[in-house]
Amino acid sequence: MAPVNLSHRRTHNMLLISKLLSLRDTASPFTLLLDSLEQPATPLLKEYIRRAKLSKVHVTLISFETLRKPDGVDAFISTRCKSPTDIMREVAECHKPATTTGPPQRRLILIDAINPLLSSRKLDPNFQLAAFLGSFITPKDPTAKADASLVVTYHSDVPGLPHQNPYTPSSLSILTYLATSIITLHSFSHILAHKAARDRSLVAPVFGLDEEQDGVILGRLDRLAGTGAAEGIVLELEHRRKSGRGVLEWYLLPPASRYSPQHVKEVVTLLDDNILYNPPMEPDTGAGDEEPKSTFELGLTDRQRREREGVVLPYFDAQNGDGPGEGGRILYDMGEEDDFDEEEDEI
Repeated sequence: MAPVNLSHRRTHNMLLISKLLSLRDTASPFTLLLDSLEQPATPLLKEYIRRAKLSKVHVTLISFETLRKPDGVDAFISTRCKSPTDIMREVAECHKPATTTGPPQRRLILIDAINPLLSSRKLDPNFQLAAFLGSFITPKDPTAKADASLVVTYHSDVPGLPHQNPYTPSSLSILTYLATSIITLHSFSHILAHKAARDRSLVAPVFGLDEEQDGVILGRLDRLAGTGAAEGIVLELEHRRKSGRGVLEWYLLPPASRYSPQHVKEVVTLLDDNILYNPPMEPDTGAGDEEPKSTFELGLTDRQRREREGVVLPYFDAQNGDGPGEGGRILYDMGEEDDFDEEEDEI
């Protein structure tokens, strides 16, 4: 039963990541990307844009850190010296449906980094993060189906402003609460280092800021003897269904250099299926049935086996007694070296 469940899990979770990245059926209206200096979210954002162009989805990039318009982006909105109200107005104006009768065109709205907005000291005290993000994906017509997907990047290792009101949740808590999918990005080489330490029952290594050493910002990115085999990023996905049931899975996204921009087959794989993370186990050749190796000859020839079977042991003769109690009689033949003590025999 276990192999069937494992196969079902692989098939289901592979279909899930394909729907999320390809924006099919609006599987996740709001996706939160948690990246760090060790593993930025740039490769994953490029994969979102690549799949959106294959699916003919309108892409809008709200830029807080990006300086130039990336390839494949239809609308590039710079947030420099703009209020949240101005940003919402420009996002609404940059996409206008081609026809009013047909189905609305799907949209992908990317925010490259929301930390500058949350750390700004010029924000209106009445600013509501939930209302700001909801304005991008909530349709104007309450009866209409949402046609936009929002992907927000949050730098988990960037400190923000100190929390003033202890009775209100932090910005990260609000983001994780609102998100229907949370993807935490990890470096593949660091995941392999953690796996190697865990298999040996050792303490997992730390990298970058977690090392707490002066001057250390980025950790080592080992490439397995320089072969580049450990390239790629690891996606830790937490998807929340409408029913409330969550799905947790780990994936591996290979670098974009390994496939063409027009590649339509799924490139993301399960982390457990990677040969570096889970090397194949050596088949059992039945070594347990073999005799232990020794300098002595432990086997018996046919002649030695026949002679051993022909030896009559003493307890066999003791079982042939006729009278009562004769079955337990001990047969012993005294030798010349035995000292017979008559007094001990009388006792």
